[in-house]
Amino acid sequence: MFSCVKPYEDQNYSALRRDCLRRKVLFEDPLFPATDDSLYYKGTPGPTVRWKRPKDICEDPRLFVDGISSHDLHQGQVGNCWFVAACSSLASRESLWQKQRLQFERWHVVLDKPGKVTITGTSQNWTPDLTNLMTRQLLDPTAIFWRKEDSDAMDWNEADALEFGERLSDLAKIRKVIPDWKEQEWDPEKPNAYAGIFHFHFWRFGEWVDVVIDDRLPTVNNQLIYCHSNSRNEFWCALVEKAYAKLAGCYQALDGGNTADALVDFTGGVSEPIDLTEGDFASDETKRNQLFERMLKVHSRGGLISASIKAVTAADMEARLACGLVKGHAYAVTDVRKVRLGHGLLAFFKSEKLDMIRLRNPWGEREWNGPWSDTSEEWQKVSKSEREKMGVTVQDDGEFWMTFEDVCRYFTDIIKCRLINTSYLSIHKTWEEARLHGAWTLHEDPRQNRSGGCINHKDTFFQNPQYIFDVKKPEDEVLICIQQRPKRSTRWEGKGENLAIGFDIYKVEENRQYRMHSLQHKAASSIYINSRSVFLRTDQPEGRYVIIPTTFEPGYTGEFLLRVFTDVPSNCRELRLDEPPHTCWSSLCGYPQLVTQVHVLGAAGLKDSPTGELFRGSPPALLPVAPWPLSARTDTSLRALLLAEALQALQSQPFLG
Repeated sequence: MFSCVKPYEDQNYSALRRDCLRRKVLFEDPLFPATDDSLYYKGTPGPTVRWKRPKDICEDPRLFVDGISSHDLHQGQVGNCWFVAACSSLASRESLWQKQRLQFERWHVVLDKPGKVTITGTSQNWTPDLTNLMTRQLLDPTAIFWRKEDSDAMDWNEADALEFGERLSDLAKIRKVIPDWKEQEWDPEKPNAYAGIFHFHFWRFGEWVDVVIDDRLPTVNNQLIYCHSNSRNEFWCALVEKAYAKLAGCYQALDGGNTADALVDFTGGVSEPIDLTEGDFASDETKRNQLFERMLKVHSRGGLISASIKAVTAADMEARLACGLVKGHAYAVTDVRKVRLGHGLLAFFKSEKLDMIRLRNPWGEREWNGPWSDTSEEWQKVSKSEREKMGVTVQDDGEFWMTFEDVCRYFTDIIKCRLINTSYLSIHKTWEEARLHGAWTLHEDPRQNRSGGCINHKDTFFQNPQYIFDVKKPEDEVLICIQQRPKRSTRWEGKGENLAIGFDIYKVEENRQYRMHSLQHKAASSIYINSRSVFLRTDQPEGRYVIIPTTFEPGYTGEFLLRVFTDVPSNCRELRLDEPPHTCWSSLCGYPQLVTQVHVLGAAGLKDSPTGELFRGSPPALLPVAPWPLSARTDTSLRALLLAEALQALQSQPFLG
């Protein structure tokens, strides 16, 4: 459906489906067969597993039953609560799955199916910017009708354009995960149109991939053994899980993963882990309020969030606490809101609101039993209409509300997956993204080796890949994410393990063009962890910076994706050259032999010069200072002469503070 979605393993869904319908057979996936190899990458199978198609499990199979909800999902036998929690977060976003009708002042936008919109109304001229937005957001308008009321003339204004762009950006979030879901749904009236084939979209290593599967699912005693729905005849979650297991190599590869990975794979966003304990959010009210506002913003703009309680020992894994929460277990955050306290008009005029979070246990049971739990007396402080709007239920369905203060007190980690807005036609902050692929590679020549390990290994650290970017504002917030290529787990290759990775950021000279060979001022650094991705948010002043992504130990190889987000374009690029190249003039004029730097620590009373020279006083006295960055080289004698002149000038006309 989308030209920029890449078929996984070159399996074209449309072509395979047409072929099955032509031959009147149900699809059987040769790349993910109904065998034990698709279940396990090691160990021996447990009970005898039978692979069955949905029509053999129930009489009336459906992709969705009464829409989609976070209540649909139950974990099953594999330990992939992290994946199910991510699915729950996604399922709580009806806008990500269902047909949308957005009301505007002078037009309507109707989502006919994921990625297909019909626009009717009385708005503006079609502009190149909007065309570009439609292309960027992968939305295909099936019909566009814009006309001024009672006239054939066109109307346009900037506010409408911004609103339209924002809504298109929101609609674009529907474009993935379950594409063409109406076309994939079972149709009892057209049984011959069913081919036993499905496809799903996931964001992997910088691109969206289309994963094709057949509908054969693992069962024991005619029951699905992995992720399944409350409704026996609803299969969307089981099929999404199978497609994700195919990406990972097998079902067992989903045991004990990372929620952040699934959130990113569902959205193409950037995951930001937050350590609630280390940040002391439970006791620091100011920091807690700031974090809640950020979570509220992420949630309101389509991002996904999860929470967990760290398990320190093996005995802690899935241990239930007295408050009802479970350690070592991922919870989906399904709502973030400020709840108005009080009843009637009093509640409307009162300013008292409570920061609250709704969470869901992927098990579909075992809830929080503290304040604001389902049967808690605290709910009497909230009006009936407000409770209905919040969807408060009194049943052990695994979903519950907590104050954000209690969340920070009992949970240890939160993962926010932000959908970074790169649309120019948006009322929200727009980010500029630089996306570069790189690799840690081994070579016997140190100048070509690109696997030097972290800064602990000073002899090889600067052999790593290096990337330069500019901060062009007096100060800018910079988001940096490095992601290593996911590894599959199979019987032939074993468990796909992540490397321990991280990165350092150094502030360098503004005219640097070549690779670093010695330490400069470290502006920021990430943690090192054997996670698929590492994220850092940092505020930096104007200037030029170098990012050095590394493995923790030298000698390891692998591919990575670097994503840098700034407010204005950063001109991020890889530094490949160690020194200025040799030219035909090198033999005549000599080649640079030495590098030096002059750091100006302070100045006063200087006037601007169009030539870039430094002046002081009136009448101005020229100071012949020549700065030599690490990247610039010159003849030794000439360098010494100029440096001596510069130092003499500085001594005779001091201006440094």
